[in-house]
Amino acid sequence: MAYHKSSKKRILVTKKKNAVNTARRTRVKTYVKKAQKAIESGDKAVAAKATRTAESHIMKAAGKTMPKKRAARKVSRMTKKVGKMA
Repeated sequence: MAYHKSSKKRILVTKKKNAVNTARRTRVKTYVKKAQKAIESGDKAVAAKATRTAESHIMKAAGKTMPKKRAARKVSRMTKKVGKMA
């Protein structure tokens, strides 16, 4: 148990940040899954729109809850798949 006032405050701040980061990661996963389903469906317009939305959420998380390079790699791979669609 923390005794110092600053220690108690840090515990609260950590809990808040943890909740925000967890929500952000979950949101990214959800939109990536939606984009993958749209790509698999074969409709290029829907896939492009879903990819754009997923890209937005991924880049918002980049540097905060995921490394920038991983975010760029995810976006690149999704965009490449959409580009290959007929």
